[in-house]
Amino acid sequence: MDRSPALAALSALAHDTRLEIVRLLVRGGDCGLAAGEISRAVSVSASGLSFHLRHLEQAGLVTARPDGRRVIYSLDRARIGALINYLLSDCCADDPEVRACCLRPLNLP
Repeated sequence: MDRSPALAALSALAHDTRLEIVRLLVRGGDCGLAAGEISRAVSVSASGLSFHLRHLEQAGLVTARPDGRRVIYSLDRARIGALINYLLSDCCADDPEVRACCLRPLNLP
């Protein structure tokens, strides 16, 4: 992953609702979730959800597919993996201490 797509992905993730959508879609697995399910789960209106999903799609983190009258959204796991790899390998220069921290629980203030 290059810098520009990484910045777009990080920017898209830097919002509480969008991060919650990504967390939800991870649990949704390969089947994905319908827009209505996502909307209810994150307590956002249909128009608000559309706004947030558009940001995630433009960053390449989420894909959409029609399913009859519904639209199913799925997380692009390869893209998330590439972003994490970029952060660890490129930004952090494969620092062993940083890598080790990835395996421990997050304890931020």
